[in-house]
Amino acid sequence: MAETLEPSQMRTYFALTEAASLLQYAVQQQLQAEGGLSYVQFEILAKLVDAGRPLTMTELADGVVYSRSGLTHQAGVLEADGLITRAASTVDQRATVVTITKAGRRRLDKVLPGHIDVVRGLLFDTLSAQDVRTLGNLMTRVRDHMREQPPRSAAPRKARGSAH
Repeated sequence: MAETLEPSQMRTYFALTEAASLLQYAVQQQLQAEGGLSYVQFEILAKLVDAGRPLTMTELADGVVYSRSGLTHQAGVLEADGLITRAASTVDQRATVVTITKAGRRRLDKVLPGHIDVVRGLLFDTLSAQDVRTLGNLMTRVRDHMREQPPRSAAPRKARGSAH
């Protein structure tokens, strides 16, 4: 049988998961209300702008914590709304390249001020500058440890109708 967590570990775990859930819920509400975007759609647009270049679906899948099929669906919604384009790569015909459109940039610009307000108000306003640095260092270390696993896009796909 597995060992139990220490009381301080349990408190930390529950505080972290609850804080993350509360923050994510507030962010999702703001993004939906101000821009009609899900969090994943916002993340796709933000990652495209941050990269400064088109990204393949595989690059997006490795950069977001979401299933491949879910990401494909969300990209389809963004494409139907005219916020991104998807096209076959000229370098690798197996790859799909995603590009943000001018409308996508405008939508991101529309929701970003409210997004920043929510994140600042719920997370950073209660912390000192040193607290922010410490939290950032700790969470970066934890995230990097979790990401040492193979990327989600490298996982084998399950066959439809497969029992295992």
